[in-house]
Amino acid sequence: MFFPWIGIFEQIRLCDHFVHYDDVQFSKGGFFNRVQIKTSDGIRWLTVPLKDTRHGQNINETAIDSSSNWQRKHLELLRQSYARAPFKADMLEVAESVYNRSHRELAELSADSVESVCRYFELDRTRKFHRSSQLNIPGSGTERVLAIVRHFGGTQYVTGHGAKNYFGHEMAESMGIAVEYIDYCKTPYPQLHGAFTPFVSILDLIANVGRDGLKYLHSTTLNWQTFLHNERVKAA
Repeated sequence: MFFPWIGIFEQIRLCDHFVHYDDVQFSKGGFFNRVQIKTSDGIRWLTVPLKDTRHGQNINETAIDSSSNWQRKHLELLRQSYARAPFKADMLEVAESVYNRSHRELAELSADSVESVCRYFELDRTRKFHRSSQLNIPGSGTERVLAIVRHFGGTQYVTGHGAKNYFGHEMAESMGIAVEYIDYCKTPYPQLHGAFTPFVSILDLIANVGRDGLKYLHSTTLNWQTFLHNERVKAA
């Protein structure tokens, strides 16, 4: 994802190995190339323009459209929106470190945005980052995910909520791999422009809190059975 929300970094804080799953299908309308920020005029989107997208192409096959200076527009919107934020300079330094590098593919940009934030919070010191496209592990779906976990000697797979409807939990258990879902706390932090929302770019946390933002990355996990039970109760 592109400068994603705080939840992604909570997953990273819990892991030893983080895998950018970049050789799976790109989906229009998702958060692969866009993210929300708060402004004095309400929610706005930072959107990376794409070139020649086609149905079925993978994220690492998705090219960025560099015919316009979209990076400058993004940075200007960030400067305006966070002009009064106490750690605006930190946020802009992180953003500029990504925008000032040349990226041809969306996967490169997205991975760079995530890892630049991790360097800021020093999450890179004890964690390793990988791309699924470089692992040479075949397959698809649950089988491939579990093969990647086993590749790194893992015994626990931590995931967001999107996997609940398709992941093969029993298959993982049969292989000795515990599946854990993030239990998002969504703890409010000081934030500009109205009521708090956690569903904005991590750049918002940096601009408002700085490196102390690390203390807000504190969500824990639930085992898959407890998580799915809780989801059924909510839906009842």
